[in-house]
Amino acid sequence: MFESAEIGSSIDKATFEAEEPALREALLEAQYELKQQARFPVIVLIDGIEGAGKGETVKLLNEWMDPRLIQVSTFDVQTDEELARPPVWRYWRQLPPKGRIGVFFGNWYSQMLQGRVHGRFKDAVLDQAIDGAERLERMLCDEGALIFKFWFHLSKKHMKARLEALKDDPLHSWRISPLDWQQSKTYDKFVHYGERVLRRTSRDYAPWYVVEGVDHYYRSLTVGRILLEGMQAALANPQRSKLQPHSAPLVSSLDNRGLLASLDMTQALDKDDYKEQLATEQARLSGLMRDKRMRKHALLAVFEGNDAAGKGGAIRRVTGALDPRQYRIVPVAAPTEEERAQPYLWRFWRHIPARGHFTIFDRSWYGRVLVERVESFCSQADWLRAYGEINDFEEQLTNAGVILVKFWLAIDQQTQLERFKEREQIPFKRFKITEEDWRNRDKWDDYADAVGDMVDRTSTEIAPWTLIEANDKRFARVKVLRTINEAIEAAFARD
Repeated sequence: MFESAEIGSSIDKATFEAEEPALREALLEAQYELKQQARFPVIVLIDGIEGAGKGETVKLLNEWMDPRLIQVSTFDVQTDEELARPPVWRYWRQLPPKGRIGVFFGNWYSQMLQGRVHGRFKDAVLDQAIDGAERLERMLCDEGALIFKFWFHLSKKHMKARLEALKDDPLHSWRISPLDWQQSKTYDKFVHYGERVLRRTSRDYAPWYVVEGVDHYYRSLTVGRILLEGMQAALANPQRSKLQPHSAPLVSSLDNRGLLASLDMTQALDKDDYKEQLATEQARLSGLMRDKRMRKHALLAVFEGNDAAGKGGAIRRVTGALDPRQYRIVPVAAPTEEERAQPYLWRFWRHIPARGHFTIFDRSWYGRVLVERVESFCSQADWLRAYGEINDFEEQLTNAGVILVKFWLAIDQQTQLERFKEREQIPFKRFKITEEDWRNRDKWDDYADAVGDMVDRTSTEIAPWTLIEANDKRFARVKVLRTINEAIEAAFARD
């Protein structure tokens, strides 16, 4: 895959200087048009051989374009904050918003290549990392991102010649980093695994561009032209991210029997049993959260359910067992302008807890396959692909030691009606009832179908749904606490 990047391509200074002004002007115009349209972000991944001009090229791009609209991120040694969370968390935090350009050094490809070259893991782990990178890029592109992946290349001969020349030059020897010397010894391995990565991850939606790095004039114009033509094509095509979903995505049950309707809503606890069991489960949770084994895990609870199903009351009973410094509650409402400028899952990735901590989502990423689906706030293609993206997201969380529990609090229509009317009569509860809540009752069956699909497609062995029969609030609260405790104890047992 690197043959054409080892032939010594070059251009003379006069040719470069003749073409540079027009290229700079066009790139700047495209960058401002990108900002003006604000339809998609541009993500530039920088990889390849050390000494092939990666840093110099990015520095030049910042000179050619407006650096205020370019965010350059470097991912070298992971910080303690990053080590306490799933590996891709560090990349999600740095994603550029729509209308901006983000340049990633030391990205997910750099990490997997260095790990394999230096024997920190075998081919099977590398292949898993490659598959994960493919899924991430597919998701980003489905969300509209324009991805450029550059591999800067040098032949082994040219790399050695560069190191020898710089080594003996007192004015420029500082430019040789320890990584340069290291890679000179592992060049063959690095290229071998690099070819494996490029072969498996160069796709129509995010292709690799191999750029020969011997001549800085040649590589600069090459990268500049690729970026310009790619951005111009995307900016001129307003339909570039439009997807065509499967023509028959989902159907209702033929016998009109749904998952929620099968729940036994008569389950209840009397007041005395409730008090005893609640105190027992709260004490159990308090002890588990203080257990030293919790240092290996984070705890994340998702609360979804029918309007007036008692999510707030259940959350209060969970947090009532804990020190406020141990947990954080994230209420999820309509996305802000900042959140709409990012991929859908970004707003949730940013709140993933560190090890030893507990985050509660009051509503969650499942809004895409529930309210956004039923109310047509997103396209059919968006909510259909969300199932796979959510499963992938949750697998990454659990692989990183996050204990994930997901609750759907279910009540029947009559119970909901009674609670709505009660809220309207009690002054301090009136804020809980809105016109939207009443309107949603007209779509009860649509929401029931959506919940059934959601559970069928996202209740997995690693992140199962727990359906809570919540007509009786006391029963629901105890079942929530008991489920959380059992999930923590199961994680400790697996350790």
